Amino acid sequence: MSKIWNASEYDLSRRRLIPCYDLFYSTAAELAARSIKVSSPAILDLGAGTGLLSEFVLNKIGPASLHLLDESPEMLAKAQQRLAEYNPQVFIQQMTEPLPSIKFHAVISSLAIHHLTDGDKRNLFRRIHKSLLPGGVFINAEQILGINEWQEQLFDDMHLNGARALGSDENEIRAAQKRMKFDKCAMLSDQVSWLSEIGFKNTGTFFQHFRFAVYAGWKE
Repeated sequence: MSKIWNASEYDLSRRRLIPCYDLFYSTAAELAARSIKVSSPAILDLGAGTGLLSEFVLNKIGPASLHLLDESPEMLAKAQQRLAEYNPQVFIQQMTEPLPSIKFHAVISSLAIHHLTDGDKRNLFRRIHKSLLPGGVFINAEQILGINEWQEQLFDDMHLNGARALGSDENEIRAAQKRMKFDKCAMLSDQVSWLSEIGFKNTGTFFQHFRFAVYAGWKE
């Protein structure tokens, strides 16, 4: 995903292309704040991009030992600039590669895991579970698949018309549609079920606006 984004334009595009931008990211940040009970927690941001989600989370919880993972050096350079006060450690790699050998209080992600196949998603969820400390949380702010063709069309209409209302021009819309052809989204219910099967507890959906959803699970 990062390879087909222009890092210099990413942040402004996100604002226009996610009609529920503030609630989407702030819900994930609120879940992190309510779950983390220690000072300076260890946090891993998967597919961190320019650090948008991490910024929302750290604005809510304060200082953390922050780890950013993304395959794009350009995106991570922007994230390091944005989050310089936290001195994040960066990992330039794909999510299908082994995760950092660190135990985390929280693993977070936004609009990244849907680029993996369903098998790779499930494998990643298992590795995330192993990487969490007891009581740790996994939070995913994600783009999801509708349960049928009618719902997919509804999601598409609400998403793109919402983006137009926020100022996206037709060039930006076409570029978004081109990128989405590479998506491998999964249904929300399936993803929450996979977390439960792996051993996450209290799994559930905590926000949804058509194709944008925030779901989470906790490790005992």
